[in-house]
Amino acid sequence: MDKKNVVEQIIQHKKQPNLRYQLKERTEVFTNLLFYTLFDIETEVEDNLNKLETEFDTLVDLACWDTEKPCKKLWENYVLKLPGILKKLNRDAEATVNCDPASLSIEEVYMAYPGFYAIAIYRLAHELYVEGFPLVPRLMTEYAHRQTGVDINPGAQIRDSFHIDHGTGVVIGETAVIKNHVKIYQGVTLGGLFVAKNLQKTKRHPTIENNVTIYANATILGGDTVIGENTIIGGNAWLTKSVPPNSTVFHTPEIKIKPISHVS
Repeated sequence: MDKKNVVEQIIQHKKQPNLRYQLKERTEVFTNLLFYTLFDIETEVEDNLNKLETEFDTLVDLACWDTEKPCKKLWENYVLKLPGILKKLNRDAEATVNCDPASLSIEEVYMAYPGFYAIAIYRLAHELYVEGFPLVPRLMTEYAHRQTGVDINPGAQIRDSFHIDHGTGVVIGETAVIKNHVKIYQGVTLGGLFVAKNLQKTKRHPTIENNVTIYANATILGGDTVIGENTIIGGNAWLTKSVPPNSTVFHTPEIKIKPISHVS
């Protein structure tokens, strides 16, 4: 087979006319610029908002394939939401400082905590998800996932003062609902009980009420599963049913002691 035939066959099998990896790269640039605009004290806000609008225009050109649903006007609505997003993220950072005895300063949380970074990018992506901007919100949260190991679908609904400690391996599904003052630790999964394409429009992931703590490697599954307020879910717990408020759920390890052979 000569080179010409290889080229022809590759072209023949490239079947996705809208698959431009430049979109992924430009989304990462946009995400970084957003983060610096909101948090870095030396970043000029007004100048960066102009740069962000230019980057957003590029994303619109790359991502909005449906001509019946123009995306250009989304920026005007989105930029108005940024102060409110920043207020929420400041409360998230304060929750982390108040929850984690290892945090030495709030600046450390903003710069060094993967859980906070993942929450920040989720909140910035979620508003675009709500507006119906195609693909970009998912690329934003996947960018954060790649850097932190925390996988938050931009469709999840997360309220105020949310804290993720350590973060690695956390998974929060698209239809999960997390209310106020919730703390979760590494390896926690808020997932679906069943995986089927026909469930796409249904609530598949759990609801976590106010003031709940979920410790490491706990798995909570199902759209009808509700964890009541003021509840503690212990590490390694596996739940597919609701838990009433003010509960403590824990996994009890089984300990077996090996018999010691008699030695003469």
